[in-house]
Amino acid sequence: MDALPPIEPYRRRYHEIDARMAAPDFFQDRRQATVLSREHQKLGEVLALYERLEDCRRRLDENRGLMDDAETEEELKELARAEVPELEAEVARLEEAILFAMIPPDPDDSRNTIVEIRAGAGGDEASLFAGDLYRMYCRFAENKGWRVEQLGASESECGGFKEVIFQITGDEVYRLLKFESGVHRVQRVPVTEAGGRIHTSTVTVAVLPEAEEIDIEIDPDELEITVSRASGAGGQHVNTTDSAVQILHKPTGMIVHCADERSQLKNRLKAMTVLRARLLKAKEDEERAKYAANRKSQVGTGDRSERIRTYNFPQSRLTDHRIGLTLHSLPEIMEGRLEDVVSALQAADHRAKVESLVAGE
Repeated sequence: MDALPPIEPYRRRYHEIDARMAAPDFFQDRRQATVLSREHQKLGEVLALYERLEDCRRRLDENRGLMDDAETEEELKELARAEVPELEAEVARLEEAILFAMIPPDPDDSRNTIVEIRAGAGGDEASLFAGDLYRMYCRFAENKGWRVEQLGASESECGGFKEVIFQITGDEVYRLLKFESGVHRVQRVPVTEAGGRIHTSTVTVAVLPEAEEIDIEIDPDELEITVSRASGAGGQHVNTTDSAVQILHKPTGMIVHCADERSQLKNRLKAMTVLRARLLKAKEDEERAKYAANRKSQVGTGDRSERIRTYNFPQSRLTDHRIGLTLHSLPEIMEGRLEDVVSALQAADHRAKVESLVAGE
């Protein structure tokens, strides 16, 4: 393996945070204290691994020295020679572990997540598949013990969704779902197809880390909020009360509409949650664009226009085009068994980041 990046910057940062944590006012800003405590712990893991690596390298050098020393007894040379392969393997393992530990954590990984699913090309079949994906993610969330709350939806006449927006709350939701953003393509025979022909349709998915008010400052004067009577299922109250809320963010032109709740206040709070998440994502995308040369270190750009995956129902096959992954277990995946897909994407992302770290990018 190529040489590791210098350890000194990590050691200096560890002692810097150590000193800040000793300050009497460290926990006054609880959010900042949590972030720094996690960084301190991660840096401590890197330094501990590096100490073990140095010890292992020292022992390896000593053994090689004994093997090359003409004055060393033959029995000792044999013992030293026997330990060398094991020590070499341990050095390689520790170097890889250190590189993985050196990868900067994504600050959004621990956040709750907002997922937006929209039917694309394909008419009714696209909206039906949007409903299938919504169900798939809900099942996956249920398996993980996460909570799902629908924030807004536009149902199609055929029973699917033109659009559905929902929030997933739980442990490290964004870390596991962030690679789902993009175009999902489905190939199957629609229920309305009498000739048995396979149709191709698309659905777009956007995965947004939930933003807190401290992340995004929104000037109330930049918002245009309108209310109207909600339509659709929900009883007489829904159709006679101005409970639906639409928020326009004037600087960006972003529009969020929410009518799921009977309460105008609840709909407004949900709409603001979605708006903050979209603005945070736009802000992060702008920052990433400044480092476009390093995009090869990412599994995907997160752009909802990027075709990331194909679901081929006749062949029971799922293909993720970004990493060349093919699985022949589509029925299980559609029931929320996404573990193999998620773990493969994370592994590919880690490998790419390790390569960039070694290259000094």
